[in-house]
Amino acid sequence: MGKNPNFPADLDIRPLVNATTNDSSDADRNFNASAQEEAIREYGIAGRVWEAAYAMTAYLQPPKDLTYDPIFHSTSGPSWIIELGSGTGIVAAQIAEHLAGKDLVIATDLPEVCPLLERNLQQYIALQESSIPTVLVRPLSWGNHDDTLRIHEEILHNQQTSLYGAAFTHIICSDLVYFPELLAPLLRTLLHLTSPLFVPQHAPQPKVIISYKIRSLAKETPFWSAFGLWFTYEPVLEKCKVPSDQNYLGEWRRFGTSFGSDMFIFVARRRPESLEWSVPETDGELLEGVGAWGSNSRKGDGTFESLLLMSVDVED
Repeated sequence: MGKNPNFPADLDIRPLVNATTNDSSDADRNFNASAQEEAIREYGIAGRVWEAAYAMTAYLQPPKDLTYDPIFHSTSGPSWIIELGSGTGIVAAQIAEHLAGKDLVIATDLPEVCPLLERNLQQYIALQESSIPTVLVRPLSWGNHDDTLRIHEEILHNQQTSLYGAAFTHIICSDLVYFPELLAPLLRTLLHLTSPLFVPQHAPQPKVIISYKIRSLAKETPFWSAFGLWFTYEPVLEKCKVPSDQNYLGEWRRFGTSFGSDMFIFVARRRPESLEWSVPETDGELLEGVGAWGSNSRKGDGTFESLLLMSVDVED
């Protein structure tokens, strides 16, 4: 087994809290600065709340002065959600708070991080007074098909959760696009979770919700170049209501700009035609587009670059 990705060489990170975090609040206590400081010592990168996690939690709680397409629509069926790389569990906790008893949330991370997830989510859920969904914590290492298969088999054969069916409605990814060596495993897991094994023929493809902060375009663009071959995706847009006239909405703009020009929330779905393509076995070939569009040639998708150019034009 390789070195722990949560403890890279020369790790030197500090807790991150936003303006809405209340250090004295019981609900926020597991995610405040002191809790993060302790978790970082034990769990490294996974113990910190990262910038795009706060963007994701903002997306889950639409302010009254904004309008945009919400992450969860009111439907007759339950929401069946899996989060990758859940870390401290702050996003999974917020998701659970917005759902009902009929729904299911599966928070996942490396096996060694699951104790942190279990502790934080159990304590957070215990404080909730309203009906909340079933919340499970399960190990899932990116690129590890055995881990995803275990989750699949458990959900299919567990009578308690059989009412959720066999298809995810949402896959949540919060601030996961960073280390180059993890990009292909992350994409591979997304492809596995959206494959026919997980999505029956009659079921719609799950929404893949990705919060992303640009840190190194040179290192991160290869992920988007490959991701766009297998998934269609677009940024969440918002309109601001004018205080003097609540019926008037301003121009559409990209959600997340209040967090900086380098922050995005993307909504993606698997390309239907890609279900017939062969996923290459090597990570290098996967990032180079081999297998996409049914061919073994190297290729890439330009959606990400186009969105960056559009963002620059809007901000100018």
